[in-house]
Amino acid sequence: MTIIENKTFDEIVLGQSAHLERTLTKDDVLLFGVMSGDTNPTHFEETEGENPAHHVVGHGMWGASLLSALLGNELPGPGTIYKSQNLEFLASVTLGDTLTVSITVKTKNAANKVIGFDCLAVNQTGAKIFTGVAEVVAPTVKYRHERLNLPEIKMSRGHHVFEDLIDRCSALEPVSMAVCHPCDEVSLRGPVEAAERGLIDPVLVGPKNKIEKVAKDNGLDISRYRIVDVEHSHDSAVRAVALCRSGETEGLMKGSLHTDEMMHEVAARDTGLRTSRRISHVFLMDVPSYPRMLMITDAAINIYPTLEDKADILQNAIDLALVLDIAQPKVAILSAVETVYPKIASTIEAAALCKMADRGQIKGGILDGPLAFDNAINEEAALIKKIVSPVAGKADILLVPDLEAGNMLAKQLAYLADADAAGIVLGARVPIVLTSRADSAKARLASCAVAVLFARRRKTALNLAAE
Repeated sequence: MTIIENKTFDEIVLGQSAHLERTLTKDDVLLFGVMSGDTNPTHFEETEGENPAHHVVGHGMWGASLLSALLGNELPGPGTIYKSQNLEFLASVTLGDTLTVSITVKTKNAANKVIGFDCLAVNQTGAKIFTGVAEVVAPTVKYRHERLNLPEIKMSRGHHVFEDLIDRCSALEPVSMAVCHPCDEVSLRGPVEAAERGLIDPVLVGPKNKIEKVAKDNGLDISRYRIVDVEHSHDSAVRAVALCRSGETEGLMKGSLHTDEMMHEVAARDTGLRTSRRISHVFLMDVPSYPRMLMITDAAINIYPTLEDKADILQNAIDLALVLDIAQPKVAILSAVETVYPKIASTIEAAALCKMADRGQIKGGILDGPLAFDNAINEEAALIKKIVSPVAGKADILLVPDLEAGNMLAKQLAYLADADAAGIVLGARVPIVLTSRADSAKARLASCAVAVLFARRRKTALNLAAE
């Protein structure tokens, strides 16, 4: 147990001093930037043209803030109240510099209990960083207490994956999108916002009176968009799928009807949007603690996929990764263990899928499995298990054993790791956007952006094939 104890005004004498050492790290710079809001590129980038120092310069007030730690913890310690501070900065602090910050009692005023300190900070070479004076009101009552344990802070990147996807569509023509039964605020606001960002040209399929009422009640302007008037949700699904099948629209988006109701029409043998490929869903996860976008499949369509199904599910996900310019996406085939174990069917299927890739039955990605989740996404975990693999710790795509595992994994990342999730259905004639009430506005836009990128790449491929 560490005890913190102050020194009262009467205990402090002229010339008394205290000091501390602290080394400036990248996390210090990032955390100070977050706390203060100072995002001057000088503090974060080595930009020779704009940064006169040609290296990352720490915030000047980071060093000055160490004075607060000295005064508040050591001399006088708990109960101290800052009165004034005047500093002159003589040199900058760069990453890796170690500052020694010192304070020395210069004056005492018994009338108001104010103590003046000379302040000095030097780096590891002895060069002065700043000098100055500080005044505090010293405590008059003795304080002795167990030192507080502050929460640990772990730095993670900010959400940016989805913004990058949306920005990539800025130079593309909007995709015509059949929006199936947008009869509540969330399901109507999503396509309207996507249209306003130039991603899609929505065709609203559903009861016209109901759609217009939802728009009016929520202040949404839908006057520019075509409405296909049908009576109820089943008719909405039939008509929206027909628009995609005929080529009038290039994508399909779920509205306020149940997913099964729409997907039943999508999968209809004679009137739906089926191809020779198994239809499957891909979650695109923006996980701040992971250095890249993470794709999870299938967590929404195929409940207990067979080995043959999984081959299609994998190919769909790999094709999407290639559209998103992930060259040779790394695919981890998940199970509970990373060794082939006959009593766990998913390990056998993982090994078979890897061999299918070796034989060219699955193309475009680098596959490995079975892999447990930890060694699929964490290089240190893979090293501990002595797994030598180009995929382990660096996965772009996670193939889950079944829908239950995938759905739980995606939701755990969303609610325990602050991840955002966008989603898209592939393997049909057109990309299908499945939205959820829980989706953020950015996630809905990102789902549309992925559909746009996929539809445009598909159209380009068809045009080239026709030539």
